[in-house]
Amino acid sequence: MDFTPTEPQAEARGLAARIFADLATHERLRATGTGSDPELWKALTAAGLVAAVPGLGLLGLVLLLEEQGRSTAQVPYAASCVYGQLAITAHGTAEQRERLLPGIGEGTLVVTGAFPAQPAVRPSARGRLSGAVPVVPWLRDATHVLVADAERGLWLVALGEGTGVEETELTAPWSAGRLTLHEAPAEPLGHSVSPSGPGPGPGHGPGPEAGAYADVLATARTAFAGLQAGVCAGSLARAVAHTNTREQFGRPLATRQAVQLRAADAHMDTEAIRVTAYEAAWRRDAGLPYATHALTAAWWASEAGQRVVHTGQHLHGGAGADVEHPVHRHFLWGRQLDAYLGSGGEVLQELGELIASGG
Repeated sequence: MDFTPTEPQAEARGLAARIFADLATHERLRATGTGSDPELWKALTAAGLVAAVPGLGLLGLVLLLEEQGRSTAQVPYAASCVYGQLAITAHGTAEQRERLLPGIGEGTLVVTGAFPAQPAVRPSARGRLSGAVPVVPWLRDATHVLVADAERGLWLVALGEGTGVEETELTAPWSAGRLTLHEAPAEPLGHSVSPSGPGPGPGHGPGPEAGAYADVLATARTAFAGLQAGVCAGSLARAVAHTNTREQFGRPLATRQAVQLRAADAHMDTEAIRVTAYEAAWRRDAGLPYATHALTAAWWASEAGQRVVHTGQHLHGGAGADVEHPVHRHFLWGRQLDAYLGSGGEVLQELGELIASGG
């Protein structure tokens, strides 16, 4: 097991760090509000940091998402790379890859995901989707949505005919929306849907689509755990800077043992999120089983992530309660990520069931 970045991964991470540092400033983020930053998105795609993701692998993407998380930059980077680049590369047909990947890499196409599987979404015999998804992150920026239906079939839906988007506000400013589908044209992602039509009804077990669905979901959980590692690292860095400069009774707050212990615990939690995300990503890139590792990373991202962003805000004292303070964005992102794709309790139950089944 070796998490040392390759030369291309290290170069891409350094480039991403510079772009985020230059463009995802506190002033620009405040001006962006709850939407996304088109100038930043254009800079990332022009630098090739979306197109390069299939070659960098999931571990490379996790490294890049850490840099996004440090700055809480408001672009659909994780969503379009996971549900677009990686999902289509791994499970799309040759025709789908040729048709869609260049546009996703250039940023003219933006893909998000309606995950986990949506019980209310079902395909018709004609392969059209109907149903509603209450919350889809980055939907207001998307051109396409990768939808997981009630039977875990994966469908690519181009927003337009038969689709509706209603603005929804989340804890974090992720340009989210409510997606409605009414006989919306959809194409199966690769062979993730049985060619004979919709899969069997509930209770008949997974169909041939289960492998693709499980891989995309595990990939998403791993990638968003990497994003959470960056969010937590950024929160802790701000807390360290604050407590080293803020004085109480003539001494920096950082000299207080209670402050040091809180910061040390937050550091260990952040490292646990990072290393479990790295391991899951490395195993996927190496072609090894990684389902339990992705769930482990997701659990740490949920449980430890929540602790870290609370600590970051707490160590800022009264300033941390100011919604205009930069650390508050880390708090909001951390709380959003702690429940995305399953809360800690849900993920832990899923992990236990998977281990018990021998998976």
